[in-house]
Amino acid sequence: MRVAIVTETYLPFTDGVATRLLATLAELARLRQDVLVLAPDGGPASYAGFPVVGFPGRPFFVYPDKRVIWPRPRMLGLLRRFHPDVIHTVNPAVFGAGAAIAAKVLGVPLVASYHTHFAHYARHYGYGALQRPIWAYMRMLHNQAAINLCTSAATQEELARHGFRRLRLWPPGVDTRLFRPVPPDPALRLRFTGGVPGRTVLLYVGRLASEKGIERLLPLVREDAGLNLVLVGDGPARARLQELFAGTPAVFTGYLHGEDLVAAYAAADAFIFPSTTETLGLVVLEALACGLPVLTARAAPAAALVGQAGLVYEPRDPASLADTLHRFRTEPGLRERLAAAARSQRPAAGWEGPTRTLLACYEEAMRRAPAGRVQPEPSGGG
Repeated sequence: MRVAIVTETYLPFTDGVATRLLATLAELARLRQDVLVLAPDGGPASYAGFPVVGFPGRPFFVYPDKRVIWPRPRMLGLLRRFHPDVIHTVNPAVFGAGAAIAAKVLGVPLVASYHTHFAHYARHYGYGALQRPIWAYMRMLHNQAAINLCTSAATQEELARHGFRRLRLWPPGVDTRLFRPVPPDPALRLRFTGGVPGRTVLLYVGRLASEKGIERLLPLVREDAGLNLVLVGDGPARARLQELFAGTPAVFTGYLHGEDLVAAYAAADAFIFPSTTETLGLVVLEALACGLPVLTARAAPAAALVGQAGLVYEPRDPASLADTLHRFRTEPGLRERLAAAARSQRPAAGWEGPTRTLLACYEEAMRRAPAGRVQPEPSGGG
């Protein structure tokens, strides 16, 4: 199959969307598909053996390390020469709108995957009044696709409520050859505890951004003398968060990848996930694959991921998190039971299953939308 992927996110940017995209490209290469990637420039010109054509953009004023990529006529020419069987727009917003136009012009079925709650983010950046028009724009854009992929059942249900159509679940994967339980590194553990034995280390992995809710952890770190917080990642809120957490036992590591990230999971006592804006929470699955208990805010879909391997707290109630942490520390055998549950519910190895699901969705799109025409459905969801 010849697949053109048009993505708003690519290296060197790091987030869950990029993680899924790169893992999927590697699996598509293993399955001997033919792929062309159109992406923001600044990353490698090929990945997994597939050509990546970069397009310049401008920093988004609200989120400077994300860039707005405007569609260009060059996109249409590249796609025409590649002659794809299907066009997949990943996290479409602006650049992805060009993919939708190109699909219509070329008569090629369009698949769109939804990864980011842009409307939810607007509230965190002082643009709450734009939530309704953002939902309307995203609905209009996605409903041009023959298939709309959702990264979790909770997201699929929410999109259906907002009038998105032809919805299908694209399940996640985790590289369990990499993310696995390993013994903690004593030197890293010493760094995370500030050299004080017996302290509890909570680990956060992800973007350092307003919508992640990290600042809600500040009262806990300030008031709990036995707690250290380790923040792995980077983002537009890093400087503000470092100032906010100054004088507390909080460690900012920047991005960690590969075995360094696995070592960070192993050196912590629990994974903390305060975000309430996620469409999945891939890092939760990574933590579980490493056998690390999870403390997560009560918000779908992350709270549904932890099962018996974690505890759920109310995100806007500081006492709820403090009580949850106290229970984690003091209830006899709880930490061991949660860790055992995390190890037992490790996800299936690799990304082959999710990628085969993706290919099946591509094939459905080709059947559903011959010559790029989306057939209407009588119902509002799929």
